[in-house]
Amino acid sequence: MTHPPSSRAHTAALVPSAASTSPTPSAACAVPPAGGGAPDRSAVDRLVAFFEHLQPADLARLDALYAPEARFKDPFNEVVGVPAIRRIFEHMFQQLHEPRFVVTDCVGPAVAGGAVVLLWDFRFRFRTVSPEQAQCIHGASHVVFDDQGRVTLHRDYWDAAEELYEKLPLLGGLMRWLKRRANG
Repeated sequence: MTHPPSSRAHTAALVPSAASTSPTPSAACAVPPAGGGAPDRSAVDRLVAFFEHLQPADLARLDALYAPEARFKDPFNEVVGVPAIRRIFEHMFQQLHEPRFVVTDCVGPAVAGGAVVLLWDFRFRFRTVSPEQAQCIHGASHVVFDDQGRVTLHRDYWDAAEELYEKLPLLGGLMRWLKRRANG
């Protein structure tokens, strides 16, 4: 996902520091405590924590979260298999400065063998175009887990025209003009 993958991960805002006040993964996708104890670390919680703290070195652990033949799709990519999914995120780190996913909500059962929808903000800065300006893409991910708690489908939904193209210098002006014409 060169672009938004996770639950709360794609408007111009400052990239939050590690001391951000956003909810923790367990707060967004908490599993009710079993027998009054601490909440279980569900597959959803692990995935949210992985993406919210994602660094290039973490990509080696994708096979612990994704099934071998997992499918990933976003507005620019459609791939099958962990190596192909890993390449998408490697490309993201090469092209963007400080990419970070912030999961804002989790809808659905947080259990292995189920599906959830994660709402997210993907925060980053372009490396070449206005690198001083923080960017944010709002999106959602539909994630399906197998019985072992591994992702079998990760489908990201976000508006590439509004969330990305309109922010680019030359293309942005054209996209905004087209939007005004379509709505006017």
